[in-house]
Amino acid sequence: MRTPAWLTRARAAAQQAPRQPRLPVQVAGLTIGSVEDEVLTFVADLAPHLPLQREDTPRGPVWQLDCAPEDITSSLNELALALRDAQLCGPWRDEQLGVLGPAARRLGTIERGAVRVLGLATQAVHLVGWAPDGRMWVQQRALNKPNDPGLWDTLMGGMVSAEDDVSQALARETWEEAGLRLDQLSDLVHGGHVNFRRPSTEAGGAGYMIERIDWYQATLPEGVQPSNQDGEVAQFELVSREDLLARLKAGQFTLEASLIAAEALGL
Repeated sequence: MRTPAWLTRARAAAQQAPRQPRLPVQVAGLTIGSVEDEVLTFVADLAPHLPLQREDTPRGPVWQLDCAPEDITSSLNELALALRDAQLCGPWRDEQLGVLGPAARRLGTIERGAVRVLGLATQAVHLVGWAPDGRMWVQQRALNKPNDPGLWDTLMGGMVSAEDDVSQALARETWEEAGLRLDQLSDLVHGGHVNFRRPSTEAGGAGYMIERIDWYQATLPEGVQPSNQDGEVAQFELVSREDLLARLKAGQFTLEASLIAAEALGL
């Protein structure tokens, strides 16, 4: 089957090189992400109290946040505050995300708003919800959402916070966004995952998104309907395969939801 043009574009959009060269970011000597040189040059001048310096190594320059291993979380959050003060981070969420080092080992946590500008790897989870007749439940994102307001999305999508693993995030976000408990659903299974590496809008376009999204699918039994709990959803709708494909072609869905829906539809 020929790949639809919209899906080819979406897959290309999910895998893009940085707009500008980026230098590795290290904490306590361990690489955690990457950054545009000018961003931390500005922050280092603005916040000289930070143990932040640009170092030359045999492999090239790196930005080093020097701290003891037990101080990684506090040091990273001081850096996040400095980025916020410099207006060089994304929306401040008061939510901690895990920071991964070599071999995907968690080293500490940091404010969610700082992850993109520092090129930190993140994890998210989505839920594809089916009706018994084969239609798909979708949600329209609230118009006040900081990212992709008003676009259509899967039944649920959210970040895996520092407090959660994937299964815990799935349960929490499904309740917050759709008002559903997992034991209300039928045939809940892991569907797959999609990966993103692409420029992001933080710091005037200096951010970089590296994210793995695990997606699940389940059936909402007859009479079970989603109901938003956190104010982040404008409405839910049941759509047929034909309607869904038309909306995907028209670009009405987020990039993440487009790729997940394509996998769920077997495209």
